[in-house]
Amino acid sequence: MTNGPRSGLTAVSTALLAMSRHLEVRDVLKTIVVSARELLDAEYAALGVPDDHGGFAQFVVDGVSDEEWKAIGPLPRQHGILAAMLREATPQRLADVRQDPRFEGWPDAHPDMSDFIGMPVADGEEILGALFLANKKRDTTTGGRRTGCGFTADDEQLLAVLAQHAAIALTNARLYERSRELTIAGERARLAHELHDAVSQKLFSLRLTAQAAAALVDRDPARAKGELHEVARLAAEAADELRAAVVELRPAGLDEDGLAATLRTHVKVLDRAHSAHVTFATRGVRALPAAQEEALLRVAQEALHNALRHSGASVVDVTLTRLGHGAALRVRDDGRGFDPSAVRQAGRHLGLVSMRDRADGVGGKLTVDSEPGKGTTIEMEVPGG
Repeated sequence: MTNGPRSGLTAVSTALLAMSRHLEVRDVLKTIVVSARELLDAEYAALGVPDDHGGFAQFVVDGVSDEEWKAIGPLPRQHGILAAMLREATPQRLADVRQDPRFEGWPDAHPDMSDFIGMPVADGEEILGALFLANKKRDTTTGGRRTGCGFTADDEQLLAVLAQHAAIALTNARLYERSRELTIAGERARLAHELHDAVSQKLFSLRLTAQAAAALVDRDPARAKGELHEVARLAAEAADELRAAVVELRPAGLDEDGLAATLRTHVKVLDRAHSAHVTFATRGVRALPAAQEEALLRVAQEALHNALRHSGASVVDVTLTRLGHGAALRVRDDGRGFDPSAVRQAGRHLGLVSMRDRADGVGGKLTVDSEPGKGTTIEMEVPGG
């Protein structure tokens, strides 16, 4: 925050660039609210995204401490001025919100508010939310008394511009989250297929061994006994694979568990599902911005897929280490390797283009070291937040 309001093209540009840097819906909402409060020099700002049940799916505030927010209580309902903004999709600028006939009061712990400005956030005909601010800080009093609404027509115009770009940023963030959900679903389907193959192989071996034991029972009981021990071993392995299918194929836990734990779980699944030995090690990694963790995870998954499906590797090692304020990912295999320049010329990228795009998108760097017969090492570095 600054000591006073910023104005003009530079201030608006800074706010819009801040919105465009975020992909998570919650981060976008918070950036919009903070930018609006600073640009209009208001004491309080909030943005509510309505749900379909008369309440708000998300409600983000700025200017209220965590303790004050907890004391206020549950999220507000769609009523009074808020409901009018969502229903009528028209801006509101009031000298004193408490004197408006639509005002329905607020909880005891709610901060006192007077002058008010509100702006719907809309994408075409769809109302995405309502952005509103209260208590203009700039002195608009004469003889100690306020002469009217502190927010001006220029403030309303500026807020309208911000709301238009907020709608774009919010729509993009929603599309990104939907895309990520589909990506996660695709990853789960691919892992399910790999585990299905592994279980099927175990069950096939189990059936052949059981048949051999049955054929040997009468003429060679000792060998039959050995085959039955093998049946027990294969059955135990198949049970382990089935447990993995139930436990490990839950939705990806990147948000809840963090990058290191999510990668460790992913590697364990692949190690069980493939003949290659897949390992994971981590050292000193701190939490990173969500977009960077997402990019590192997706690059690791793509590199592992290439190593296990195309390289013929017997060992694949994944390491995640701290690098200053950021992190370094390395996926190394002992497979057949390839000539990166020849792959580019042949138009077969093995996911290298998408991996580089992911690295570039979060300010990172991707390097590929490979040659025929020497295996492949893919490294990605991100600078941190």
